[in-house]
Order: sequence, then C-alpha cells, then structure tokens
Amino acid sequence: MIIVSACLCGVNCKYSGGNNLNEEVLRLLAGGEAIPVCPEQLGGLPTPRPTMEISGGTGADVLDGEARVTSSSGTDATECFVKGAQEVLKIAEAAGAGEAILKSNSPSCGCGRVYDGTFSGRLIDGNGVTAELLIRNGIKVRAV
Repeated sequence: MIIVSACLCGVNCKYSGGNNLNEEVLRLLAGGEAIPVCPEQLGGLPTPRPTMEISGGTGADVLDGEARVTSSSGTDATECFVKGAQEVLKIAEAAGAGEAILKSNSPSCGCGRVYDGTFSGRLIDGNGVTAELLIRNGIKVRAV
C-alpha cells in the first residue's frame, strides 16, 4: 500500500481549494494501491486556507522544535502541521504502507525541497513536516 497526497488524486484540499491532479497517482488509487491523505486537513486546518511556509528551517527543524510553520501574515500553524503529520503516520502504519508519494515543495509533503519561509518563491533543500516524519519512521518518500 502507498500513502499519497489527496490533492494528487484530484481531491480539492489544496490551500487554495483546488487540487494537483496527477494521472499516475490517480491510477494507483483506482487500482486500490493507494490511500489518499491530506496532512493539513488531518491536522485541523480548513480548506481553503492561507499559504503557509516553514520559517527558520525545514520539516526536520519543525519536528525538533527549532522552526515554525506560519502564514505570510504570521499566523502560526505549527501544531496543526505536526498533528497532521502524526495522523498520516498512524494511517501509514495501520495500512502497512512502506512508501508515500507526496506533493512537491509543500510545507507538509515536500520531499527534497521546500519553500524557504520568505514567501518569495525561493526553494531550499529539505523536507516538509509530514515527509520528514514518514522518513524518520522508515517510509520511503518521493515527491511529484
């Protein structure tokens, strides 16, 4: 079983209320191979919601208590992002998932690159909060 970002399956859970439909991921879902999740919604955030970025580091730093997830206006959503990541991990473990396909660059799902917290479109090396937690727990993560 594979955990996938729900927005990649066409679910309108993206911060803007839209989705990031990916045909490859949709085929996995249709074939019964994938479980769609939205960490932000599982963490209690509404859809639509303000754009969020990790301020002061990456998802690893958020999990270590050294960075925060905030909106451009300064609203702190760190607790929601951590809670959502923990809920996704619970689902992955319950399903026996060894892999996750997540949305690139996201402060939750980004794998390898995330926005730098300045809301300028600049990317830095690192993972989102959910991607980092899954990796720390032995789940292979890739982003699309």
